[in-house]
Amino acid sequence: MNKMQWPERTATYRSFAYDSKRWDGFVPRAGDIAICTPPKCGTTWMQMICALLIFQKTEFDRPLSGYSPWLDMLIAPVEDVLDNLDAQKNRRFIKTHTPLDGLPYYEQMSYICVGRDPRDAFMSMEAHQRNVRPEAMAKMMENATFPLPPFDPGPKEPEARFIRWIKASGKPGDEKDPLSSSVLHYVESFWRFRQLPNILMVHYSDLKNDLAGEMRRIADFLDIAVREDLWPALVDAARFENMKANADQLAPDAEAGIWQDNSGFFNKGKSGQWADLLGDEALAAYQGEMQARLEPELAHWLENGRLG
Repeated sequence: MNKMQWPERTATYRSFAYDSKRWDGFVPRAGDIAICTPPKCGTTWMQMICALLIFQKTEFDRPLSGYSPWLDMLIAPVEDVLDNLDAQKNRRFIKTHTPLDGLPYYEQMSYICVGRDPRDAFMSMEAHQRNVRPEAMAKMMENATFPLPPFDPGPKEPEARFIRWIKASGKPGDEKDPLSSSVLHYVESFWRFRQLPNILMVHYSDLKNDLAGEMRRIADFLDIAVREDLWPALVDAARFENMKANADQLAPDAEAGIWQDNSGFFNKGKSGQWADLLGDEALAAYQGEMQARLEPELAHWLENGRLG
C-alpha cells in the first residue's frame, strides 16, 4: 500500500495585500474550517454557506467578516485578527487566498477549496479592482512587515492583462498581479491531495447549478446536521441576489471602507462573460497554459465543475 502523502508548508506568499506568514501565530482547534479559494472564485459565497450551516439561521449578530476574517490580509494588524479568532466560541471558519503549500496543515481542520473557470474569475477580478478604494490599498501597504516590490499595474488592454495573468505561475516571486493569483497553481495545490478526508473540492458552477445539493454535500463533509425544515431558508439566504441585497453585512471587511460600493463587490455572479472580451490570442494562451500545467481531469473540472 502506498504511504499516505500529507501537505507540507514549503512556500511563503506575499504582496502588498497579503502575507501567508500571518498564519504562523494561528492556533488550531478541532473542527476549524479553512475556506481556501483563489480571488473571485466564490470565497464570500462559501463563507456565507459555512455561516448558515454553523449558526443555522439567516441573520447574524455581526458582519460576516467579523466571524470569518481573511487571516492573510494586511488590512488589520495580525494580532487583532488572531485575538478575534481566539475569542470566538462558535465553530470557526477562516478565509484564505493562500495555496495549500503556503498553509499550515492540520488533520483536525477541514479545508474547502473552491474553484472556478479561470476566464470567469478574471472577468470578476476586473470589476473587483475598479471597486477597491485607493485608501484601502495604502492601509494594506502600511501593515506590511516586509519590503514591498514596486507596484506594477500591468498592461492597459484587458486581453493583454489576461495573457499576463494566465501565464503567471502563481508561485512565490512571480506575483505579477498583486490583487490576483494563479487559479491554476492554486487549485492544483489542493487537487493533488483531494483524497484526504479533510479536503473538499467545490466548484462555483456547481453552486450555481445545484446550490441546495452542494450545500448538503458541504454539510455532510463538515459533519453538520441540519433539520429538514431549515433547509429552504438557508439555501435561499445563500442565493446570489439575496447576498447582493445584504452586501453591507456580507461584503468582505465592508466596515473598513474597502469598497467604493459594497453591493458592487457582488458583481454579476454569471459565467461566460469572457466570450465577449477574449479573442483568439488570449484564448490560445489560456488553452496552452491549461494543457501544459494541469492534468486533463483537473482541467475539465476547473472549466466545468463536478456536475458539468
